[in-house]
Amino acid sequence: MFVQMSSFSIKDKYYQTRQAFEREVLAKKNTDRKMILTTDLVILLLCLGVTYPGVTGIFMDKLASKKLCADEECVYTISLARAEDDYNAPDCRFLNIKKGQLIYVYSKLVKERYSGEFWAGSVYGEQYEDQMGTVGYFPSSLVTEQHVYQEANKTIPTTAIDFFCE
Repeated sequence: MFVQMSSFSIKDKYYQTRQAFEREVLAKKNTDRKMILTTDLVILLLCLGVTYPGVTGIFMDKLASKKLCADEECVYTISLARAEDDYNAPDCRFLNIKKGQLIYVYSKLVKERYSGEFWAGSVYGEQYEDQMGTVGYFPSSLVTEQHVYQEANKTIPTTAIDFFCE
């Protein structure tokens, strides 16, 4: 027995097959373009990292898992403190402090078992112009608060960036 297919169904099958093939080719081209763009982006970022040395640093060990702040972002000053003694920073997370120096306090690390009590702040004063704007940690026992601007009543988890050193 002979079954005759109409020319219409053969044409439909041809066009369906061709469209499927074209979609597959187009998808492959898009994937290839994405791979090329991704490769170009990786190369660009590597070049920027080599030519722009300002993007360097190291994540140091956490000193605490929580901190007390005046606000959710820890950007507002809690208090102004005066150093009662000199302090030489043991690593890049800490501030070098001279006796009598004023320090803006931005956060207070929540003391944990077997750790010291540290606050984060920046030095203040024209004689310390080279250090102004540098934020770091210092032992709270070395300072006396001179003026409290806001209460540190927001407990916030610390993150790796809190202990990042440039």
